[in-house]
Amino acid sequence: MLTKAPRGTKDIYGNYLSTWKYLEQTVNDICRNFGFHEIRTPVFEHTELFQRGVGETTDIVQKEMYSFTDKGDRNITLKPEGTAGVVRAYLENKMYGDAQPTKLFYITPAFRYERPQAGRYRQFHQFGVELFGSEHPSADAEVIALGANMLKRLGINNVQLHINSLGGPECRKKYNVTLKTFLDKHMNTLCPTCLERYEKNPLRILDCKNPDCKKVLQDAPLAKDQLDDACKEHFESLLQLLDAMGIDYVVDPWIVRGLDYYTRTVFEFISTDIGAQGTVCGGGRYDKLIEECGGKPTPAVGFGAGIERLIMTMEAVNGPMAFEPSRDIYLGAMGDDAMKTTFALVNDLREHGISAETDLMSRSVKAQMKYANKIGSKYSVIIGDNEIAENNVRVKNMEDGDVTEVQIDQLVVFMKEQVCEQ
Repeated sequence: MLTKAPRGTKDIYGNYLSTWKYLEQTVNDICRNFGFHEIRTPVFEHTELFQRGVGETTDIVQKEMYSFTDKGDRNITLKPEGTAGVVRAYLENKMYGDAQPTKLFYITPAFRYERPQAGRYRQFHQFGVELFGSEHPSADAEVIALGANMLKRLGINNVQLHINSLGGPECRKKYNVTLKTFLDKHMNTLCPTCLERYEKNPLRILDCKNPDCKKVLQDAPLAKDQLDDACKEHFESLLQLLDAMGIDYVVDPWIVRGLDYYTRTVFEFISTDIGAQGTVCGGGRYDKLIEECGGKPTPAVGFGAGIERLIMTMEAVNGPMAFEPSRDIYLGAMGDDAMKTTFALVNDLREHGISAETDLMSRSVKAQMKYANKIGSKYSVIIGDNEIAENNVRVKNMEDGDVTEVQIDQLVVFMKEQVCEQ
């Protein structure tokens, strides 16, 4: 067991880590373009935050949270998603006093105890954006545009935006009554999970994957038919903005999302490249969440995307990304005196921002040159007693074989010039 990671976790290294860092840099650049600022919240929070924020009736709170009592007898939970912690930070740090709207993004580890499957782990990582302070449909459009831009930049093109409106609290209350009236006639057909949801949150029955339940729900009343005039206008205005930006979408009445806090807009970007588990990004509006967590009524909208799921989709489309190892220069040494010189030079080169490496394995000169090739070194130098005595080295371009003679005390200057030209 000492050499096996816990079920549902994954080591991140090598080319996979390089892909991860590429993805992180891409979303950082996109968020900067959209004016979103990074926030980093604690890995654990008080359990009550998720009970109130995510919702008592969700599978996350009921079945999946990693919760424990700490040594101070406090109920603590490893965060299962990113939004609730950001809401807490928004309130605690009085960000509502800044110029609005507040636009934040994060990349964070999260934890859920569920059955591991492709692209889904018990420790996973979530990229998310949150926009606080605007109830206008343009805020929804901004967040959706950011998601569409991200997927396009990552080369995830076979995706379709599915969008729906659940309406405000009054619309949802009205719809819940209508839906329960319909479901009353089919109670014998519903699965045990849906029977439980019937009492606590009937809307979530629409999200059931059980074939028998899905068959029943084909004739169920739809949330869009229960919207009041304000919610209809909000949704229509959002669709017009998406049309103006050229973002294609499908109005999908079955999109409800799995968390209790959503109001009005809900959406998912669904990929056709990764099978049944096709959602790569999802979110919506949650205008009551900040109030639920103890703040003043504040409109909000955002989305979350699993990093592992995004990478799985990128690889399904384009194959694993290959990142070749690379160094600017390799300095080989012949003898103990030469090793001292190379170590001093390597240290100097690194201090000037040049990636340099030397031998740490007591290899022969021939083996050192093979190693220089393996690590993708662009230039190489061999230093021995003669080179030290003459204060002169032969710098070899590993790509074309050209050799340049350079004084040892000028090697840093020479390499800086080469790096600047690349």
